[in-house]
Amino acid sequence: MSQDAAPATNPARELPLKAPGGGISLLEGVRVLDLTTSIAGPYATMLLSDLGAEIIKIERPGSGDDSRHWGPPFLEGKSLWHASVNRNKLSVELDYRSEEGRRVLEDLVRTCDAVVTNQLPGLRAKLKTDYDTFKALKPSLVYVSLTGYGSEGPRSARPCYDIIAEGYSGIMEVTGEAENDPQKVGTPAADLLAGHDAAMACIAALFHAGRSGQGHYVDISMVESMTRFLSPRATVYLGSGEVPRRTGAKDSVIAVYQAFHTSDEMLTLALPNDAIWQRFWDAVGDPDFGKDPRFASNADRHAVRPEIVPKVQEVLRTRGRDEWLQLFADNGIPAGPINMVDKVTQDDELLRRGLFFAAETDGEPVPQVGLGIHVDGQDAGYRSPPPELGQHTEQVLTDILGYDTVRVAALRQSGAIPG
Repeated sequence: MSQDAAPATNPARELPLKAPGGGISLLEGVRVLDLTTSIAGPYATMLLSDLGAEIIKIERPGSGDDSRHWGPPFLEGKSLWHASVNRNKLSVELDYRSEEGRRVLEDLVRTCDAVVTNQLPGLRAKLKTDYDTFKALKPSLVYVSLTGYGSEGPRSARPCYDIIAEGYSGIMEVTGEAENDPQKVGTPAADLLAGHDAAMACIAALFHAGRSGQGHYVDISMVESMTRFLSPRATVYLGSGEVPRRTGAKDSVIAVYQAFHTSDEMLTLALPNDAIWQRFWDAVGDPDFGKDPRFASNADRHAVRPEIVPKVQEVLRTRGRDEWLQLFADNGIPAGPINMVDKVTQDDELLRRGLFFAAETDGEPVPQVGLGIHVDGQDAGYRSPPPELGQHTEQVLTDILGYDTVRVAALRQSGAIPG
């Protein structure tokens, strides 16, 4: 089997097949020009699209977004990484380095409410895709810059990817077991957090621009977004001088707050207050241990964790995970499984709420992870699957910019758009 071929047991075929349409339309009427590539920027614009915004994605002729080439695995020759962050977008192949393409780009800016870019400041200046240039075309424009280190300062010209931001932020140093090397989070956390920040700030700026007519420059740094993710640990250090280190999630301000083994599979357990502490021991049949005055408060329990944790572990080894989880659910005790990705994507409740679905296409169904936000009982759904490269070039030029067939043909002849 080639690396491009879908396996016979492709899980996407088992997902609920969702037709396009409906969804959340809170940003209906907002048009965003997407000049981003890879993951963080496209994720930001996909979040905006899930909330109802129209996204025009500008891509390099011939090659497109970098993430289109990330794999294996591929699905029908298409990158699944790209598919994960690009639904609900209109793809336009445009060479705006050319004079003709530049005019098209400027026309698009005039029609848009916001622009999102992850170009470095030097490249923006060279290509004239900077805020001042675009603001002159549309004063009320919201311009969102999403880069590794921010758009000003001595580091602003440095390229950055997710793993760089994770290491820089300190999150890798507190992730993993103490005896092992620092660990990257098992998903592109800095990309997704920065993309979320960019979308959130864009919405806030659009809200104000809509009332005032004033445009805004939004500056998002992947390193800062990822470092803010560390804020509980950083604040504790800043207030105490205690440097947090990786312990495999076996330390916490909460005395019992970690993963445990059972007689079969592992689970997570949190006993964050006195009432839940006692409920746990009542449920497992040892109420007197919970009532021991040495364990009266979380601070007391924290001081004797080396005694408590082995006791909890001893109890949990006596039954299987699912039996414990049901008992804890019945008694209001926070606990859960440690799922592999194949298990969480088959979770009945997450499927019922629409978090995982397959987008309808002419060929292989494209797996999608939904927005996970519900408004008035409605999930986001989707309006269109991730686009083919340049799929909407002519549609955008004619329907949005109003170009006639002669002008479109001239753009093809010039090479500004593919022939």
